[in-house]
Amino acid sequence: MTYCAGFLVRDGLVMMADTRTNAGVDNVSTYRKLRVHANDGNRLIVSASAGSLSTTQDAVQRLHQGVPNPETGETETLESVSSIYDAALAAGRALRAARDGMESLEQQQISFDATLLVGGSVGGEPLRLFLVYPAGNCIECGPDTPYLQIGENKYGKPILDRALCYDTELYEAVKIGLISFSSTMRSNLAVGLPIDLVTARQGQSGAEVVHRIGPNDGYFAELSRRWSEVINEACRAVPRVPFGPPA
Repeated sequence: MTYCAGFLVRDGLVMMADTRTNAGVDNVSTYRKLRVHANDGNRLIVSASAGSLSTTQDAVQRLHQGVPNPETGETETLESVSSIYDAALAAGRALRAARDGMESLEQQQISFDATLLVGGSVGGEPLRLFLVYPAGNCIECGPDTPYLQIGENKYGKPILDRALCYDTELYEAVKIGLISFSSTMRSNLAVGLPIDLVTARQGQSGAEVVHRIGPNDGYFAELSRRWSEVINEACRAVPRVPFGPPA
């Protein structure tokens, strides 16, 4: 399991992913889940993945080697797609092809589903963000709910619902995202450091920040400590329940 989140606010795009993967408590590894496929000022394509590692790696290889587009008859790669929407559609076809190649695993009751977040900008288009499902279909992030999550999302969702909106400043969104990851890591050992993140400013087809937060990152440790303290203080500040014996 893993946790990935993407935010599309007025100022730009944030994508984040942890790096932990496991096949049981005695087989825990670190793999990069956030990938920058293009970042040249004209083409920014970033993906984050959750689910089967083998399916994800297969799909990513197909995206770089080329995926047939049945509508045009052409073979598309992430280097040739003309928009982020086309990149998300190509990612969906790559996921379907990867899953079709693993049908034999169904008989062994092995899960090989994977989901992707695909975001960025091609040729100066506005930044966009999509969630690509295992079946290959996708949905787009919008102002009403300016975030998408994949993987172990339930622990990190409450802070996003309460604190994140479309008008949130870009690096305030990064901070809220890190709180979301800290909350998830506190409740689920299947999610862990390092955390990779990418930010991009609206109107630019290039990343502003590409950064990894490691186990010894002082800011993340301080953020996690302060968040725990604030929650405890808020709980103590709420009035005692009006029923039951006197304190």
